[in-house]
Amino acid sequence: MTAKVIRVVIADDEPLIRAGIRMILTSDPAIEVVAEASDGRQAVDLARAHTPDVVLLDIQMPVMDGLTALGELRRAAPEVRALVLTTFGEKENVLRALGQGSAGFLLKDSAPGELIGAVRAAAAGDAYLSPGATRHVVDQLATGRAAARSEEARRRIAELSERECGVLALLGEGLSNADAGRRLHMSEATVKTYVSRILSKLGCENRVQAALLARDAGL
Repeated sequence: MTAKVIRVVIADDEPLIRAGIRMILTSDPAIEVVAEASDGRQAVDLARAHTPDVVLLDIQMPVMDGLTALGELRRAAPEVRALVLTTFGEKENVLRALGQGSAGFLLKDSAPGELIGAVRAAAAGDAYLSPGATRHVVDQLATGRAAARSEEARRRIAELSERECGVLALLGEGLSNADAGRRLHMSEATVKTYVSRILSKLGCENRVQAALLARDAGL
């Protein structure tokens, strides 16, 4: 049986960035770049036209920025998974993107393998939390209402079993299902079942939100 090809739309206003991303992604025979957009409006229109599996969205774009485009995509094509591309200087925007249900985020200077892994994870229905970006987001979350967030997070995870808390802690580290399974000596399928159960119990839309909740709770 032929493996399903992951169809991707790249949205970034810099042609060289788009070319670099395309070159990296198409080095994987299981990924096809079906279209490129130079602004958020084009990204939404191309997603409607091509129905890709994944859209890579830069945050800072003309006409319509990536966060606005993310909201449009969620309404117009909820089955399309959106990964947000970011830089170290856009931490607050990343938090907003996660709150709007993005499938995760990664840094523009991520390693090629990380970019491919993020697209594969998003296409598989998972979310990708870039370990490099996570550290900076966690620093942002650590300021301000940290105590209130921590208390609320601990209250929410109180209903999880010990094993579920263990899986959630590994989500907080940014581990994939496969990596978490190896750490816990469980199959990837079993971990995926645990993750689905955890998301349901916590009321999280995706594993990225659950990972941030794990960090707030101190797991």
